[in-house]
Amino acid sequence: MRTLYRASLVRTLDHPAVGEWVLIDDCHVERVGGGDAPRADRVVDLPGATIVPGFVDAHVHLTLTGIRQTRPGVSDVGSAAGLLQVARGVEPGVAGIVYLQGYDESKWADRMLPTLAALDEVVSRPLVVVRADTHVALANSAALQQSGAVDLPGVERTPSGEPTGVAAAQAGGRLQQWFVDSLSEHELEEFQLQAASLAAARGVTCVHEMALPDSHGVRDFEVLLAHAASLPVDLVPYVAMTDIGYVMDRGLSQIGGDLLLDGSLGARTAHLSEPYEGCTTRGLAYQEDAALFRFLHDAHLAGLQVAMHAIGDAAIEQAVSVWERVYLSLDSRERRHFRARRHRLEHFEMPSADHTERAAMLGLAVSIQPSFDREWGGEGGLYELRLGEARASRMNPFRTLVERGIELGAGSDSPITDLDPMLGIQALESHHDASQRFSREEAIRIFTLGSAKLAHQEGKKGRIRPGAHADFAVYDADPMSASEAVRPVLTVSLGREVFAR
Repeated sequence: MRTLYRASLVRTLDHPAVGEWVLIDDCHVERVGGGDAPRADRVVDLPGATIVPGFVDAHVHLTLTGIRQTRPGVSDVGSAAGLLQVARGVEPGVAGIVYLQGYDESKWADRMLPTLAALDEVVSRPLVVVRADTHVALANSAALQQSGAVDLPGVERTPSGEPTGVAAAQAGGRLQQWFVDSLSEHELEEFQLQAASLAAARGVTCVHEMALPDSHGVRDFEVLLAHAASLPVDLVPYVAMTDIGYVMDRGLSQIGGDLLLDGSLGARTAHLSEPYEGCTTRGLAYQEDAALFRFLHDAHLAGLQVAMHAIGDAAIEQAVSVWERVYLSLDSRERRHFRARRHRLEHFEMPSADHTERAAMLGLAVSIQPSFDREWGGEGGLYELRLGEARASRMNPFRTLVERGIELGAGSDSPITDLDPMLGIQALESHHDASQRFSREEAIRIFTLGSAKLAHQEGKKGRIRPGAHADFAVYDADPMSASEAVRPVLTVSLGREVFAR
C-alpha cells in the first residue's frame, strides 16, 4: 500500500534538501518532493509539521533501559542516605532481589558511599545498586554471598580483608548477571519492548544493541534476537564476545560492540597511561594483547566488523596498536579492503592526537556518546575529579575526529544517559570545549547518517530519499532550529507508524 505523508517541511538530509511530502510503498521511500503530491492509497496530512530522517542510536542496552524505566530512580539522589532511603522502600523482585541502578556519587556534596553495614541494615534481602556507568555495584552481604561475587576479583576490601560493599570488574559483572538470570524470558521481552518503545517515542527508528553476556548472560541476547522483528524499531545487534562461530551461526555480520578493553572513569577502571588524580591506580586492562590480536585477526578474515569499548588513553593505545598489527599481517589485496570494514571503537574518550591520526589511517570508525560530556565534562565535573583539569579539558575531541577523516556516529549508551537524540544533539552544540562544538545540522547528521554508516546502512538509513527505508520522525517544531529538546508527534520505522502522540 502506498501512503503519502504531507507536511509543511521535509528535511531529507539529501538532495534536494527540502520537500513537502514523502510517498512510501510498504517499508521503503518511493518518492519525496514538493508541490502537487502524487496519488496514494492513504494520505496522512501533517499541517505545520516538519519531517526529518529517523534517528539512529548507535549504542544502547535495551534490557537495562527497560529495567531503568520500571524501577525507582536513584539518579537524582544526593547522598548515601538518600540512596538508602530509596532502597528501603523498594519491593523485591520475584527472586527476592532488590535491584536499582543509576546512582552517581560524583554529583553528591559528600561523595562517601554507604558502608556494608548500612547496606545490610536497610534491607535483609539481597540488595544490588548499580552505578550510572554500570561498572560498579553496591551490594549487601546477602547479595555478595548468594551471587558468588564475594570470592571474585573486583570486591573492594578493608585493610583487614572484609568486603566494603563495593564491587567492580568481575565481581560487579557477576552481581548484574545474577539479577538478569533471575528474570523470566517474558520479563526480558517486556523490558526490551519497553526500551524500544521509548526509542520510538524519541524519534529513534533504529538502535544498535550492545549485548553484554559477561554481565547479563547470553540468554538475554538470544531472547532479544528471537523477537527482534516484533520490536517497534529496527535492530542492529552486537554481542560482546570473542566467539566468532557463535555470531556467524546466527547470521550476524558484526561482533563485539561493548567488548571491554577497559572500564569507566567513574569506577576508576578505565585504563590510563598515567594515574588517576589523587591516587596511584591506572585502571584495568581487560584484554591481553596476544589474545586480542588473534581475535581481531580471525574476526576480520571471517568478514566480520568488530566493535570494542575503549575509554582511557592506554586502552585506546592498545586498540589502535593491535589493529595496526592486524593490518600489517594482511597482504596487499586484503589491506585494500580493511578500511571498508569500518571496525568500530566505542567511546574513544581520551585519544591523543597520535591516536586520532593512526585510527584515521586505519579507517576505524568511532561511536561517541555526546551526553557523557554534558553529564561529566566541564569545570568541576567527574572528568576533572578523576583526571585533573588538564586531562579533562582534552576529553572527547569530537570535531577533531571528523576533521581528521574519521567516520563518526553517536548514541546514548542508554540507560547510562537518556535515550533521547535531541539531548545528545544539544550536547554536541554545547561541548565543554568551544572548539569541539557542532552546528545543529552537523549534529543531526551525526545522529542520523553518521550512525547509519557505523553499521554500513547509509544506503538505507539516515536520509529520506527514494529506495531508503521509510524511517522518519515528525515534529510540531523544526528540530533543525528548535531551542528546546523537542519530541516527535509521529514516528515511522520501516513503514510502520510505531509512535503517535
